[in-house]
Amino acid sequence: MKKNNKILILGGGGYIGVKLCKYLYEKKYNITCLDTFWYGNFLDKNIKVIKDNIISFDLKILKKFDVVINLAYLSNDPSCEIDPKLTWNYGPLACNRIADGCLQFGVKKLIFASSGSIYGLKKEKKVTEELGLDPLTEYNKSKHICEKVLESYEKKLKIAIIRPATVCGFSPRMRFDIVLNIFCKQAFFDKKIKIFGGKQFRPLVHIDDMVRCYYFLIKNINITGTYNLGFENKSVLQLSKDVQRIIPCKLEIKKSNDIRSYRISSEKIINKGFFPVKNHLHAIEDIKKAFENGFVPTEQNTNLIWLKRKKKL
Repeated sequence: MKKNNKILILGGGGYIGVKLCKYLYEKKYNITCLDTFWYGNFLDKNIKVIKDNIISFDLKILKKFDVVINLAYLSNDPSCEIDPKLTWNYGPLACNRIADGCLQFGVKKLIFASSGSIYGLKKEKKVTEELGLDPLTEYNKSKHICEKVLESYEKKLKIAIIRPATVCGFSPRMRFDIVLNIFCKQAFFDKKIKIFGGKQFRPLVHIDDMVRCYYFLIKNINITGTYNLGFENKSVLQLSKDVQRIIPCKLEIKKSNDIRSYRISSEKIINKGFFPVKNHLHAIEDIKKAFENGFVPTEQNTNLIWLKRKKKL
């Protein structure tokens, strides 16, 4: 695909979207971000902005774009549990109208951010895309239905679905409600990491590799289908120990009711030609450096707290 082609990033003001917009802009793509900006606007000033939401924006906008990337969602389990109706509105219903719009207005490719967590409880050491899904929460269930909705368009529209692992690393629109990022914050500021359980496994992907994967899918317009994206599988306890080695602190282990545990394989997308360049240790170093350079976490960096305060949910 030519680098001057136009790309619309829905939810481009979020944790991943801010870095993705900048990365693609620097690759000479014509980038527009559509977002509600509930958490503020941290985009580079060169990025074109449409302040709107995915359940009501004018679909005619889509006729201007070659590729649409949908990152917009209530971004974790707690947020979705508060208002399940809104979860389904921003999830499957929005996916359906966006796919309709892409088909109607000639978008060449639609890329959707699903979640690796839709696998639920899996004992297999290599959870591949062919295994059954066992979504446990409203967030997981709605992502699953989004995938089913989009699958119904696969014969009419080029669609790629990514199931990311737990993303980690620093972003200007930072989040401290995901496991490794939380541990880094606790280690640096509290000098103690609280581990709930510890035996649960979490697959991980560095945010920079997440961004590079979207670029890969844009360049390779004909690559479609569903792909896992996570290149490390670590126990929660191991993650805390790795943070401790880089940011000295104490570890406090507590009992947990969180039974979610799974490990994913990303061989499918590797076989298509995409390879990671960073790991969770890079993420820890990046976050530590941001703290040392003066970045101070606020409530705005924890989605659920900020949404409650702003009365969005």
